[in-house]
Amino acid sequence: MIKLLSHLSHVEITTPDVAASVAFYEEQVGLRTIHTEDGKHYLRAWGDYYTHSLVISEGPETTLAVMAWRTSSDDALDEAVRRIEAAGHAGSWTEKSFGHGRSYTFTGPYGHTMELYWDVEKYKGEGEFASAYPDRPERRSRHAVAPRQLDHVTVASSDVKGFAQWYGDVLGFRAMAFTELDEAPLTVFGVITTNEKSHDLGIVYDGSSRAGRVNHYAYWVDTREELLQAADVLMENGTDMEYGPSIHGIGEQSFLYFRDPSGMRVEVNTGGYRNYVPDWEPYDWKPSQGSNNFYRNGSMPMSMTESFPPADGPSATEEGVHPDTLADIINPYAKQGRG
Repeated sequence: MIKLLSHLSHVEITTPDVAASVAFYEEQVGLRTIHTEDGKHYLRAWGDYYTHSLVISEGPETTLAVMAWRTSSDDALDEAVRRIEAAGHAGSWTEKSFGHGRSYTFTGPYGHTMELYWDVEKYKGEGEFASAYPDRPERRSRHAVAPRQLDHVTVASSDVKGFAQWYGDVLGFRAMAFTELDEAPLTVFGVITTNEKSHDLGIVYDGSSRAGRVNHYAYWVDTREELLQAADVLMENGTDMEYGPSIHGIGEQSFLYFRDPSGMRVEVNTGGYRNYVPDWEPYDWKPSQGSNNFYRNGSMPMSMTESFPPADGPSATEEGVHPDTLADIINPYAKQGRG
C-alpha cells in the first residue's frame, strides 16, 4: 500500500464574527493575514511552508468547516479518492483554490469534512519577510507568541476506536494510543497520525447526537520556554488560559489551551516523541497513569469537555468525561492527582 497522506495542511473554521477572530489571531496569537477572498481570510504562521494554515469564514456557529491534508503524491491523491469512494463516502472535485491545485472534498462516516490535494503553492517570504535561513519559508516573527506552524486537529466522535479504524483502513492513518477509563471500558480519547508525530489527528469521545464536531486545533512552538512565554504574554494581554501549561502523558507534548473570541479552543504545544516503528501497537492508557496531565497534580476543567458547535449532549476530551455522558461513571478528573 502506498503512503496516501503526508500531513495536515490547513484548517478552516467558521465564526459569527470574522473581524473579531481575525484580529485575535493577528494581535494575540501572532498569525498574519496573507489573502482575503469571497469572505474568507487566509492566515499563516511564520514557519508554514505553504501559503496558509488557517482559514476563517463567516457562519452562524463556531465550527470546523474542513480539515485539509496534503497527499504524498498526485497518484496518492487519486488512490485516496478511489478508496474513499469504495468505502461509500463519495465527495466532489474542485479544480483550483487559493494556495493549491485540484482537490477532493468528502465527509467521512462520523461527519467530518476533509479536503485532500497534492499541488500546492510553496511560500517564500520576500523583502521584510525573507529569512536568513535559506530553508525557512519566512523570517521568524517578532511577535512574542507567534507559533511556528500548524500541528494537529482534534475532533469529536461517537466512537473513538471506530473512527481510528475507518481512517486507518481507508487513508492509512496509524493508531498511536488510546485512553480507556479506569472506571469502565469506555475509550474516551485516541491519537492517529499520517507521519512520525504522535498525532496530527486526535479523537475525543462525543456523547451528543450531532456529528462532525471539533474539540480544538493546535499550533506548534519550538521549545517549552516559548510555550511558557506564550502563556505569559497571552495572560498579560487578556487571554485566559483554559488549561495548562502542563504535559500530556500520551504523546509527551507540553501544552496550553485557550479560546478565541468565537469560543473555539486553540492549543499551543511543543515537544513530544517521534515514532518510526512500522508495526507499532497502540497502548490503552488509563487516566490514573497521567494520560492527559502526566504530572497528575491538577484537575482538568470541565469546560474542556465542550466541543463545537454546541450539541444536545456532552462530549469528552482527552481523559475527561462529563458526568452526564454516562450516569454511572464518576468523573475522576475533578480530583487532584488523577491526570
